[in-house]
Amino acid sequence: MKRRKLREICEIHTDLNHDDIEKLEKIADILPIIADLVKADVFIDCLTRDPNVAIVVAEAKPSMYPSMYKYTVVGELALRENEPAALRTLETGMVTRDLKAITQENATVKQNVVPIKNNEGKTIAVLIMEQDITEDLNHNRHMEILSETAQQLAETLLSFKEADVENSITNHLNDAIVIFDEKGIATYANPVANELYKKLGYKDDIIGMHFNNLVLDGSTFDSAVSDRSCNIFDINVGKLALQVKYAVTNSKDKIKGLTMLIKDITEVKEKEKELILKSFAIREIHHRVKNNLQTIASILRLQSRRIDNEQAKKYFSESINRILSIAVTHEILAQNGVDDVDIKTIIQKLKEYILRYGTVPNKDIRLEVKGDTIMLDSDKATSIALVVNELLQNSLQYAFIGRDNGEITVNIQKGIMYSNVSIVDDGVGFNVETNKPGSLGLNIVKSIVKDKLNGNLNIDSSSLGTRIEFDFKTE
Repeated sequence: MKRRKLREICEIHTDLNHDDIEKLEKIADILPIIADLVKADVFIDCLTRDPNVAIVVAEAKPSMYPSMYKYTVVGELALRENEPAALRTLETGMVTRDLKAITQENATVKQNVVPIKNNEGKTIAVLIMEQDITEDLNHNRHMEILSETAQQLAETLLSFKEADVENSITNHLNDAIVIFDEKGIATYANPVANELYKKLGYKDDIIGMHFNNLVLDGSTFDSAVSDRSCNIFDINVGKLALQVKYAVTNSKDKIKGLTMLIKDITEVKEKEKELILKSFAIREIHHRVKNNLQTIASILRLQSRRIDNEQAKKYFSESINRILSIAVTHEILAQNGVDDVDIKTIIQKLKEYILRYGTVPNKDIRLEVKGDTIMLDSDKATSIALVVNELLQNSLQYAFIGRDNGEITVNIQKGIMYSNVSIVDDGVGFNVETNKPGSLGLNIVKSIVKDKLNGNLNIDSSSLGTRIEFDFKTE
């Protein structure tokens, strides 16, 4: 069972040959012995067709020692940003020792990785041994808690403000911090706060100043201490965008003071503005491209009406449909204002164009689109739209010769790394080897699937109908 699973994963996700996979199967058989020997979880990972992604093909947990994993991770992906040691050894063939990684169950580990090579000396996989270091990192959570919880931070800061200034923890935080006593007088300010107020034009030391002279959002000291909800305010001061929080420190229902935290979010706000402007620009570009493509299609349609040659009219119609299939993608992108689009929505829109312009006269053909939602960038979505258009046009033109009705189904299936689209009709079928319909259209399809989508095309046809399926990389 384990061998069959390993072989299945390798055949689907890697380019390993039969001999390479057989070697990995033999190593996988002794993996439990290795796990007991090193007293750790061990894995075999292989590089997928994506150079930044590996996949787990085999695993073993130590029988006499606790494992770090609750569930199997065979078939799970290992990303470069989470497991750099595995990807490094797969690429270089060099041993990697004690490099930190994040597992599929979000545990922090150290990995020791050794290459597994075939008879030609090529690295075909890696053997990974993992050591749990999560406990070693727990102390780092203290700083995160301080920066996220305003009330806890205020109470902690009061205990630090009397300490040696150079060693105070507040000197190493990125937020401006000012502590006020129960009368509203500033008794402490960290270096970030001093620099911030200098930027705002304050000449004197802010220590000793009253809250009402330092506040930036229009609050008063009385209103700030009476509101115990720790509200967050976003304000603009000159060219700076700031985020302000207040935290009241109490002792037996008596106010001991107030802490003000100010975060400079100017850069974040600028990036937000850039994204908004970019979104508008992208939307306008796609809108113009869509209009231009539809104009070209309209001109070609008018031109075709003046042509008496039926074969020429057919070629005009095919070109118009290809142009409209590209326009569909840009139409939806113009509505969204982003560069990612749902391929199912694209194909649904394409269906409308085909039913309007591409159906065969005097035939009742049903066309259904079903399956998963998959978000793709505009370039890949346009390529898929072109492929689906060609396949649907072929099906409409050739599948129902001598028939008055028929059905075509487009199914979209999302996968982990590769997804696929299938076009299935219940037509008369054709001989795949000797009678390939629409040779130009199929040549276009093959070229796009191979060169633009890095996928494969499969055709299966009989007297019961035809199924054409192609896959593409999702990530």
